[in-house]
Amino acid sequence: MTHTPTDQPTRRASGAVVPVLAFAGIVVAVMQTLLVPVIKDLPQLLDTAPSNATWVLTSTLLSGAVATPIMGRLGDLYGKRRMLILSLAVMVVGALVSALTSELLTMIAGRTLQGFAMGAIPLGIGLMRDMLPREKLGSAMALMSSSIGVGGGLALPLAALIAQHADWHALFYGAAGLGALSIALTLLVVPESPARAEGTFDVLGAIGLSTGLVLFLLPITKGSDWGWTSGTTLGLFAAAAVVLVLWGVMELRVQAPLVDLRTTARPAVLFTNLASIMVGVSFYVVSLVLPQLLQLPKATGYGLGQSMVVAGLLVAPLGLTMMFTAPVYARLSAKYGPKVTLILGMLIIAIGYGAGLGLMSAAWQSLVIAVVLGAGIGLAYSSLPALIVGAVPASETGAANGLNTLMRSIGTSVSSAVIGMVLANTANNVGGVAVPTMHGFRVSFLIATGAVAVGLLMALFLPKPNRAPQLRATSEEEANLARAEEVLRGFRGRVLDASGAPVARAKVTLIDRRGRQAGATLSDEDGTYVLGVPSGGAYVLAARAAGHGPLASSATHEGDERAIALDLALPGETKTVTA
Repeated sequence: MTHTPTDQPTRRASGAVVPVLAFAGIVVAVMQTLLVPVIKDLPQLLDTAPSNATWVLTSTLLSGAVATPIMGRLGDLYGKRRMLILSLAVMVVGALVSALTSELLTMIAGRTLQGFAMGAIPLGIGLMRDMLPREKLGSAMALMSSSIGVGGGLALPLAALIAQHADWHALFYGAAGLGALSIALTLLVVPESPARAEGTFDVLGAIGLSTGLVLFLLPITKGSDWGWTSGTTLGLFAAAAVVLVLWGVMELRVQAPLVDLRTTARPAVLFTNLASIMVGVSFYVVSLVLPQLLQLPKATGYGLGQSMVVAGLLVAPLGLTMMFTAPVYARLSAKYGPKVTLILGMLIIAIGYGAGLGLMSAAWQSLVIAVVLGAGIGLAYSSLPALIVGAVPASETGAANGLNTLMRSIGTSVSSAVIGMVLANTANNVGGVAVPTMHGFRVSFLIATGAVAVGLLMALFLPKPNRAPQLRATSEEEANLARAEEVLRGFRGRVLDASGAPVARAKVTLIDRRGRQAGATLSDEDGTYVLGVPSGGAYVLAARAAGHGPLASSATHEGDERAIALDLALPGETKTVTA
């Protein structure tokens, strides 16, 4: 069954939309670091073995990885605002479940529900693309993308303060309150987007991807406990490979896939996603190393002897710098493009980790590392959604950004597993307790530097945009110029009724030769429409509006820098008359 997109005009987005959506992203990110201050105490708090207690963190990671592409696709089909609210509501329920229990299985169930909120990040980016003028879109998406790091960085000192002076269940009550506030603000401020993808939800694709991701991420997160060469670990990796290959073959054959693998294989999307994995790896290393270094006692000879709260405050500038980087990114991207800002961001990350090798002997040096890395990660994270949005049709924004967010999550998962293994294998045994060493910390920083180098190589392979970038304008004049340039390549014309009168708010959809949607728009009040084309070739333009019959018109574009004029005349609505 084909979902019918709405033709209702969107409400004018208010100036509060961006901070409200960014706040939702920050709230979601808080779930990932909420329990960091009490990780070492979880076995005692839940009356279980340490290996079992880690499932409280693993479950959130797995559900978040599964939710991001699925919620992104559901948002494209049925409304991004609707799915954003649903994601936050599931998170609130999960937080309340966790707040009311100290039993392991119930806690894992609650944490699993909290992980589903990760889908809010790509949904927020999709809403911004659908509602905001292009002169505001770059900085807005940069802030939304960086909210993952902002929320994680700000949550650390606050969660540490709560855990130190109150019952640890208060962390979940606070998370539920933040989630409820975010839902209320979204309902009040954020309008629904009229953009819809054609088709139905790919249930088998969702099941296949979810199964493959769980089979892949589970041994990554638990490999240190099970043993990297154990039968369980290797068997799960093999099963993941089989399931994901079969899933990919199936997705290539269905008409409306959960993830359009042909679009994903485009160089602009593919290399952006590969670079995203490396950025995710580098981001998580500093989150694992600096808090431990700061809290180790000075008696070790290299520990900095800070309290949990002070350590959190010294790491918090990582997130704050990422937040303040968003407007800087907008200016740089407007002048040089998101590819250049991605490369610049990764260069700054490499400098931060390289300098960090010699800046581990004082607390203030940790602050310097956090600020430098925050600037680099902020630039890199801000560039990713701009590159994705510029390479996919508007109807696929949610799903494409969901997949990109998933790539970052895979990067952080790999980082957690590898750095955890490095720190464990280089630790000293002091009184039966494994204490990380300075050698382990430096090896971790070297691994992060290597990951950034690989990501930088991927970024260099990103192609130059073949049409006017969508996120380059920083003023109304530049935005108008960008729109004018965009018109040069594609189709433009008017939607008219049978009498020749203009039809406002008609849905015009561009369909490529494979039957996939390549673009969609609504006609203006005077009936005019503009649709850019990704490449030359044969297309079908389908138009429809309330009170009129549908129309499909074939057209061919040579792929040169010009627009083909094509008016679309809708027939009158056909009615069946019975005697």
